[in-house]
Amino acid sequence: MMRRLAGLLLAALVLPLGLAAVAQAEPVETGHLKAELIAQTQAIAPGQTIQVALRQEIDKGWHTYWRNPGDSGEATKIGWTLPAGWQAGEFVWQPPEPQPAGPLVNYGYSGEVILPMTLTAPADATPGQSVTLRAAAAFLVCEEICIPEDALLELTLAVQGEPAQPAGRWAQPIARALAAAPKTADLAAAFQNGDDGLTLAVTGDVLADADMAGSYFFPFDGAVIDHAAPQAIERGPQGLTLSLTPSYAFQGPEPPQVMAGVLKVGETYYEIEARAGPLPAEAAGLGPPMARASGGGAGLGLPLAVVFAVLGGLILNLMPCVFPILAMKAASLAGHAHEQSAARRQGLAFLVGVLATFLALALVLIVAQAAGAAVGWGFQLQSPPVVAALCLLMLAVALNLSGVFEIGTSLQGVGSGLATRSGLAGAFFTGVLAVVVAAPCTAPFMAPALGWALTQSAPAALLVFAALGLGFAAPFVAVAFAPGLLSRLPRPGPWMDHLRKVLAFPMYGAAAWLLWVLTLQVGPMGLARLLAAAVVLALAAWLYGLSQARSGGVALKGGAAILAAAALAAVLIPAYQTPAPAGEASGAVAELPYEPYSAERLAELRAQGAPVFVNFTAAWCVTCQVNEQVALARQGVADALTETGTVYLKGDWTRKDEVIAAELARHGRAGVPLYLVYDGAGAEPVILPQILTEGVVVRALEAAASAG
Repeated sequence: MMRRLAGLLLAALVLPLGLAAVAQAEPVETGHLKAELIAQTQAIAPGQTIQVALRQEIDKGWHTYWRNPGDSGEATKIGWTLPAGWQAGEFVWQPPEPQPAGPLVNYGYSGEVILPMTLTAPADATPGQSVTLRAAAAFLVCEEICIPEDALLELTLAVQGEPAQPAGRWAQPIARALAAAPKTADLAAAFQNGDDGLTLAVTGDVLADADMAGSYFFPFDGAVIDHAAPQAIERGPQGLTLSLTPSYAFQGPEPPQVMAGVLKVGETYYEIEARAGPLPAEAAGLGPPMARASGGGAGLGLPLAVVFAVLGGLILNLMPCVFPILAMKAASLAGHAHEQSAARRQGLAFLVGVLATFLALALVLIVAQAAGAAVGWGFQLQSPPVVAALCLLMLAVALNLSGVFEIGTSLQGVGSGLATRSGLAGAFFTGVLAVVVAAPCTAPFMAPALGWALTQSAPAALLVFAALGLGFAAPFVAVAFAPGLLSRLPRPGPWMDHLRKVLAFPMYGAAAWLLWVLTLQVGPMGLARLLAAAVVLALAAWLYGLSQARSGGVALKGGAAILAAAALAAVLIPAYQTPAPAGEASGAVAELPYEPYSAERLAELRAQGAPVFVNFTAAWCVTCQVNEQVALARQGVADALTETGTVYLKGDWTRKDEVIAAELARHGRAGVPLYLVYDGAGAEPVILPQILTEGVVVRALEAAASAG
């Protein structure tokens, strides 16, 4: 009896090991991958269906192919040799990875991939026996070259009386592969092919709050789209719309009426079947999504976005584009230093002007984006008439500070009229002008906050812009409400007239800078028109000042008004039409060799495995121009580009460009500058800070080269 119990105990210990040994088969080395058949259970019962899989362990740098290999390649295949009554299903294909190959894009797998299949035993399978299943697998394995490789594979399973449960080494890996496979969901999909290209729209409840950055459509049919072309994304309240490039299937007499495939949304993959027909309105209208790349701001949330906006507004006061307005603020504070109640009213008026302008800009941005326009922070300076008008405004302010004419109370007599209505109006419009001039700059913390805001609802966006305004106005308002600081300033006197005239020169500089921006936008004819308008405006200012020095002077004032109106009309009517030469960038003095940015060129370079540095800039972006001079136009950066083999692409946003606007939005930005460093390994780009140094750029280039 004891001997029998010992025998049963030994059998209980050995049987699982025996089953594991039966189900296990040695991997087959084909040359550039290892292949084997694996099972989710260690046995099978008569009539039971279990999961088995073809496992590939692919050599580093090599890849195999998905069911639709893309522009080239061949899908992995398997052919079973099964005993009578046994049945095997098709692959449960895993989500593919885009595999760039020069100008082509293929779809496939690298590293380890597990392709599950169902295996069903016949009802008359005999328990207590084992069965050996054989299959021939064929792979096309590619790096820079492609090699067909084959493997003859075996899987031996024990047949037992009771249904087998998932167990053993491969139970969890197969379960994970099944969970990662594209899912079916209640999605509605439609497509249209027209003059603007092929458009695919998908809607469904699961897409309402999905992260749509990086969404991508992998078609089952290799002939319906150009796989290498970018897939632009537009969000909608209940889905998304992808802009695709049709391929030769749509060139025949009978274009496809059904387009099936896998849609990637966030980290989830869905099987969809789209039919030709009208596109649902709920799939578009909210603009492109923000990227998940680091620094993009996609995951900020409202509280953090507000904090970032306040910090960005504070730092914006230190940016070069705001220096001329700081001069006007300084003059205003000096005049009100010893009248605290008036100084506080001035501070509040300035705050109201700043907030009103920030909110007005936000509303224009929200409405324009809802209408489908590709606009972002600083959009007003992409308009040549606006640039020209601002240039004349800066010139008029400078002439006023120089004493050519007066508006309201002069600085010499400011002590007797601090609380006048004109003084408050002046503070209000100083706030307005400060915001308008601040638009060419993007401060740290500011870009992710605005990028997040412009993808949210209107109330959230307005709250973030209001926070930006509060941060921007805070230093001036704080000083206006700080008697201790104000009392340290000297009392008004003749010295203020000298200060006022000195402060005119930053405004002359601002006018000259805007004149330079205009020449890059519209060319020599625009320059000639604006210079003529500037001369007419200067004459009008002189006549107006002459009328102020005489009693009456109605005729002089009338002539000044007519001349000022003519100067403004000269830059607004007719609108500027002359475009700047194609391919010119922001005009910075950088000596680095670069290529104009295009999505196609970037995709081509990434397919070649080359590291890429992308600089999105604009002539009116002062932050961009400062970075060009202090960080990019340096020998260390030039040497790093050469040594690492990095290709420098420059995207010029001086004029409106929907492609660049969409790329900025994709990385969670509402304006320039944006600096991206791509390594040669296909990883997401690194976003550099908005304020660059030579060392930051060099280290980023070296890190990208080493990663590739």
